[in-house]
Amino acid sequence: MIYLVLSDLHLGKGKFLKNGQLNILEDFFEDEKFAEFLEYYSSGQFYLKNVHLVLNGDILNLIQIDNDGVFSHIVDEKLSIKGIDKIYQGHPQFFDAIREFLKSPNKKVTYIIGNHDAAMAFPGAKKRLQELIGEDLCIDFELDENGVYIEHGHKYEVINTVPMKNYFLEGPNGKEILNLPWGSLFCINVLPRLRKERPYIDKVRPLNSYIRWVFFHDFVFFLRMTRTVLSYLWETNKDIYTKQNRNFKTTLKLLKQITIYPNYERKAKGVLKKKRHIHTVVMGHTHVQEWRRFPEGKYYFNTGTWNQIPTMDAGLHESNVALSYCLLDVHEKSQSLRSGALNLWQGKWRPYLGEVLTL
Repeated sequence: MIYLVLSDLHLGKGKFLKNGQLNILEDFFEDEKFAEFLEYYSSGQFYLKNVHLVLNGDILNLIQIDNDGVFSHIVDEKLSIKGIDKIYQGHPQFFDAIREFLKSPNKKVTYIIGNHDAAMAFPGAKKRLQELIGEDLCIDFELDENGVYIEHGHKYEVINTVPMKNYFLEGPNGKEILNLPWGSLFCINVLPRLRKERPYIDKVRPLNSYIRWVFFHDFVFFLRMTRTVLSYLWETNKDIYTKQNRNFKTTLKLLKQITIYPNYERKAKGVLKKKRHIHTVVMGHTHVQEWRRFPEGKYYFNTGTWNQIPTMDAGLHESNVALSYCLLDVHEKSQSLRSGALNLWQGKWRPYLGEVLTL
């Protein structure tokens, strides 16, 4: 069995809005290369092979899809379905590519739910995506099979997750709505305002370096940004649909976690320790490609993102785009890992560059 794992594509309403204006909230511009990627792994030498595509969270950026120009943190099933339809209209080639992939023999697709696409937990949202891609599409919060464990990874951050038992709330008129964590609320209510002035603000790595740079070199914007954030915290202090996730301790964790870049190596070790039958853990969420080999032939991979990532590194001022994905070749009977690689897709003429190979 070959597993192809990629995450954090953040599909929005498309590059251009209906009026022809550039959509500054769109992050994904690689529809054509994604289609080439799936064509490569469903034809030629891979045509008859068992290939399992795992879309590991934050594929659809549902928390930043407006409803008639309005962004709302009151997210119900109906609004989620509308968001899926808008993303479909903006990225038809992406969805066509998955459907074509599934037409080849022995191909499977699993969609793992992340924090930007938390609304995929609604039954109606699941059904709608299956209508657009295929009834065989599996949608879940994790994948655990053949010694491989895959999850998005957002649950390890207090600002980006809520317990499963509190996943939904009773909203206006008795409707079931998402119990959104602070990170999602921030993305919905604050980031669109900030991105109107600095479209790259939520992508720069490392963020704490960028904030320091803004303080010294773009101080007027720093003041506006600070005022916007503080105003949001004050305005939502008594919101009945957000206050259950809000307290002073959580706010401090929020400020810490949005400026200090997370490292999930320790979390992967914890998963491997808890799940003794697992030999490989794959996560996303951090937007950073990384891998680690642990004792006893166990591994951790993070697939990064296909989005542009501006960097504050002195030697890398330009935006970086790395079409990264994890490829695992697992023997199904023994469930042993034959090989694992963190690859960079380069297009159909130069299919991929293997960054790491494990044997």
